Amino acid sequence: MMMKKTMCMLLTAVMITGLAACSQQKQEETAQEGFRPSLDTALEGHINFAGGYDNFEALEAEFDRFNDYYPNVELMYTKIDDYNNMIGTVLNGNDAPDIYVNYSWMYGREQYRSSVDHAEDLADPALGLDLGCIRRNIILNTDNGTLPMVPVFANTYGMLVNSSLFEKEGLSIPTTYGELVAVCEAFRGKGYENPMMGFSREETTSLYTLMAYPYFCGTVADDAEAVAKLNGMDPAAGAYMRPTLEKIAQFMDSGCVDPEACAEIENNYDAVIMRFFEGDIPMMTASGDTVSGTAKRESRSEAFIENPFSYTFVPIPLSDDGAQFLDIPNLQFSVNKESRNLDMANEFMRFLITSEELSGMAQKKGLMAPTRDLSFNSMYAAFGEVPESRILSPEVIGLTDDAVIQLRLAAYGVGTGAMTIDEAVSGYGTFTP
Repeated sequence: MMMKKTMCMLLTAVMITGLAACSQQKQEETAQEGFRPSLDTALEGHINFAGGYDNFEALEAEFDRFNDYYPNVELMYTKIDDYNNMIGTVLNGNDAPDIYVNYSWMYGREQYRSSVDHAEDLADPALGLDLGCIRRNIILNTDNGTLPMVPVFANTYGMLVNSSLFEKEGLSIPTTYGELVAVCEAFRGKGYENPMMGFSREETTSLYTLMAYPYFCGTVADDAEAVAKLNGMDPAAGAYMRPTLEKIAQFMDSGCVDPEACAEIENNYDAVIMRFFEGDIPMMTASGDTVSGTAKRESRSEAFIENPFSYTFVPIPLSDDGAQFLDIPNLQFSVNKESRNLDMANEFMRFLITSEELSGMAQKKGLMAPTRDLSFNSMYAAFGEVPESRILSPEVIGLTDDAVIQLRLAAYGVGTGAMTIDEAVSGYGTFTP
């Protein structure tokens, strides 16, 4: 009887120890759930990246993380001067990179053919990339269904918001056009001279473009005939701009923006950020590229150092149905299918294309991640709350750069008062930057 009791106690102890070990193993497996090596981790190798950035600290941080799995693999980033024009030549040379930066706007352009022709099809299921973690509308396949590149950063248009001012004045960040106008009026009533500002000296990324472009895409997204006429520079296509131009005119008439004050902002990057950091502007229109420079400039602004505040980046709501999220690939990676280190290059891509790694790299760079989950970075979290039906991709819609230029110049002319809506509509196809 004693022996049976002792055996039971020993078995119980073994079971508890075993359960604890299983629990520990499960925790370790869960921690590594995002990526598990598929190659021998003792392998030696070399992966060379090519891009146009002067430095790529965010990517180099990923090199270090990859080396935790593959300590004997050397990864190196090389900056190429005049990247867009030179990448084809580099890919055809003896020292071609294993992985390189690519851009979807290179599709279909003969001068950039090499950048697409050398790219491996990353949609191949055998590669095991978790493409499901990336927002569907910025995964851009070619006409034959291949995927030469995957986005690692994204860009969009919106407005920097001084969250501390909104909290101080008891106001909510607007999510509809009516709320936007109302909150501007409320701030003016509380003594704020400029509830909303933005760069206005040039049309390229002026406040008029940042507001008009997402709204315009929403008006033609489901109209293939309109897109074809717009791309064909059909003079009659100007009519498709009218709703957007009327909205811009309506907004400017509301008094939310003082054009003269905006004209004092010298450029759409450093000057936009530094003016916003003065702390008296509730909302400042900006692109994601501009937002990426905010963190580094906090220490350069005496006003921000003396009176720091919380801020975030949100879509501009020009519709009473809510804002559109214009989702644009910013930077994409391709794998050179002729790489001498192809297996390891693909292994690195499999490591990188996860929500955790893409979000971490984008946060270090200050850019928007291409992932479905944007909660990793509070700066862009508001865009993750936009319904999928209101997330728009210019590439998917099919608008060409030429068509977008016509819209930008028309919106700029109407916004600044240089032309009437009728003049802008009738002039479609004739505007030159």
